[in-house]
Amino acid sequence: MAVNIPFGVRVILPDDPDNSREQTEAAQTAFEAGQLDAAAYRERLNTIVRAYPTCLSAWAALGELSLPDDVIAAYAYFRTGYHRGLDRGRASGWNGAQQLPWEHESNRGFLRCLYGLMLAATEINEASEAARTREFLFVLDPENPFEIEPPE
Repeated sequence: MAVNIPFGVRVILPDDPDNSREQTEAAQTAFEAGQLDAAAYRERLNTIVRAYPTCLSAWAALGELSLPDDVIAAYAYFRTGYHRGLDRGRASGWNGAQQLPWEHESNRGFLRCLYGLMLAATEINEASEAARTREFLFVLDPENPFEIEPPE
């Protein structure tokens, strides 16, 4: 059942399912500590996404892992996470105009996907999408947690 949320209200998205965000964070911590190589990290993330295809933090992590070397794969991961996030938000009554602040942990997977989509769109010269996603990031969280240049 959708909830009516007034315009301008700050929204908290429902969290990733079960403990999938925690699984993703544990895999990322192991990777950053050198306990997993990139291939093993990717496989852990793939396992999480196979079990929880709506886990926004796992889609974001896959995109972040891919972005430096495979911008097309990164773009696909970020876009998938972005669309999964839109679905989650709409199912919760979010209309796309209310703020989704970074300060709420459950919003971060979506925001990371949107930020990554902006970066990947920039890399593949998709200027209109890069501009739209930049503007959307400022609508969602004017505090600018990614410290990007404001839209013109």
